[in-house]
Amino acid sequence: MLLDTPICDFGWKAPDFTLRDPDGHAFTMSQHLGENGLLVAFLCNHCPYVQAIADRLAEDTSTLLDEGIGVLGVMSNDYRAVPTDGPAYMRSFAARSGWRFPYLIDEDQSVGKAWGAVCTPDFFGLNAQGELQYRGRLDNTRLGSSSNRTRELVEAMRQISQSGHGPEKQMPSMGCSLKWRKM
Repeated sequence: MLLDTPICDFGWKAPDFTLRDPDGHAFTMSQHLGENGLLVAFLCNHCPYVQAIADRLAEDTSTLLDEGIGVLGVMSNDYRAVPTDGPAYMRSFAARSGWRFPYLIDEDQSVGKAWGAVCTPDFFGLNAQGELQYRGRLDNTRLGSSSNRTRELVEAMRQISQSGHGPEKQMPSMGCSLKWRKM
């Protein structure tokens, strides 16, 4: 099901988390929240929207990392129901896409739920205090050609890094609904 992200709830305090990557290494959000802020991206492997932006996401997050802005990817889908989102596939998808940021497994889906993530991709741009300042899309191309694109996420994170505040006008991200575990 195709969903759009909600409007940015400016100042919402992001709950801390510790998650592991497919190799078992633990990463804690607060340890990646530096003076320039942090991007937390909810992603998965099978979603055509994530697949369509994977290379551009690699380029844009490399820019952010090089500018001292932290980046963490979180996979909250129930990979038992969608096996191609499982840890072994996460490792290969991230490598093939050129992602330099940790790509973490939200095994019990508690982080996705606590953060109110709704789709993949779903981007949360935080300032140095861990307050939400961006909940928008990667760029203006969606599934189209990436020529002449506007790097909305990069520009928003740069603004957050410099001022602590995100842009007032934000376009929602669009993607596949998160695959929640059935109880």
